[in-house]
Amino acid sequence: MPLIPHLPNSVGVGYKPQHLDDILADSGSVKWLEIHAENYMSAGGPPIAQLKRLAEQFPISCHGVGLSIGGERPLDKDHLTRLKHLINWLKPASFSEHLAWSTHEGGFLNDLLPVPYNMETAKRVADHVNEVQDTLNVQMLLENPSVYVAFAASTMDEITFINEVVSRTGCGLLLDVNNVFISGTNQEYSPEEYIANFPVEHIGELHLGGHIKDQDEHGAPLLIDSHNDKVVDPVWTLLDTLLKRTGPKPILVEWDNDIPDWSILESEAARATTALEAIS
Repeated sequence: MPLIPHLPNSVGVGYKPQHLDDILADSGSVKWLEIHAENYMSAGGPPIAQLKRLAEQFPISCHGVGLSIGGERPLDKDHLTRLKHLINWLKPASFSEHLAWSTHEGGFLNDLLPVPYNMETAKRVADHVNEVQDTLNVQMLLENPSVYVAFAASTMDEITFINEVVSRTGCGLLLDVNNVFISGTNQEYSPEEYIANFPVEHIGELHLGGHIKDQDEHGAPLLIDSHNDKVVDPVWTLLDTLLKRTGPKPILVEWDNDIPDWSILESEAARATTALEAIS
């Protein structure tokens, strides 16, 4: 049985090197940090030195973006080996990956693309999740995607699909509340109903982030998961609704593009902390 790591029920942010001095001087509401695994799979250098320093002071969530869990091809063994080395020395408080694919015919795509929701895909995703957990000896949290188009090949809804993967693997779940809002808006279903039906007993971590508002070719609203702005009010409202079901959970504020000053990011973390304290 893989080890089941645990983050504290407090607020973290995605670590960016330009914030190092501010974090070490006064992290404020930020109690833990997330790193993208692929940025720290080298043998050494300044990034590794910074991470080792931060890991002495903060719990670290390790978030993968390159395993292509939903891909049709076998998982990249070299990638898994490098990831295992990172997990072994870092001993993160959480490890997560996306319900998505990003590889095709030996190439790597700079996107996290959704999968069709059917039993064939569920079995493939589950096989990949089991391989990751067996290799790393750590329970993996699987993150719900932001979806822009539906697949004709889908025979089940997203929550049914996720439940099927959990039942086959024993993995945990990372619920990205911003992704729920994006997918619900783009696919014209109720984010509130999604939250009400989600299997919260498997949640190990929550994510919040910003997005871009656009329109599709028919003029309908189209939201893009951009991680480049503040969390919008409807997502904060969804978080409040979710926390009433779950109780306190680890919450991450993501901001990966157009990186702001530390004070702005910390203020978003403070708002998330207020949401946690309201139900504690």
